Amino acid sequence: MSENNKWISKLPVVIPKLLQGVLNLSLILLAIVLSFLLFKELFMFAGLLIENKNNNFKVFLESILIFFLYFEFITMIVKYFKEHYHFPLRYFIYIGITAMIRLIIVDHKDPINTLIYSLIILILIIGYFIMNLTPRERPESKWFFTRK
Repeated sequence: MSENNKWISKLPVVIPKLLQGVLNLSLILLAIVLSFLLFKELFMFAGLLIENKNNNFKVFLESILIFFLYFEFITMIVKYFKEHYHFPLRYFIYIGITAMIRLIIVDHKDPINTLIYSLIILILIIGYFIMNLTPRERPESKWFFTRK
């Protein structure tokens, strides 16, 4: 076997590891940026609490909701590393549900939009229950894929 063939035979192992390293490094950098923005939002939130001259509660509430949005994404990145480089689907559903609830809290002037947001939450919850009813591992089908 020539030297070129040895190198080519190692590519299916090397490329996924290289891409996994790039992904991990990118997620670490994203977590650092999100942490910085989280603390920035925390200081802005504290500033709103201290001055609070015009009692603008909508800005105050939006600040709280943005803070928790950063918090959720940082938590999701931590979960990715704890789950051995895997994003569990249920966490995306959690974030979707809480994002829609935040949207209803912040923007609830139009009743049609609020109804649509509520239906989206219902669909996400139904999807979550369906996901929990299905087995985590794929069942082995001995009669369909194997021929003896």
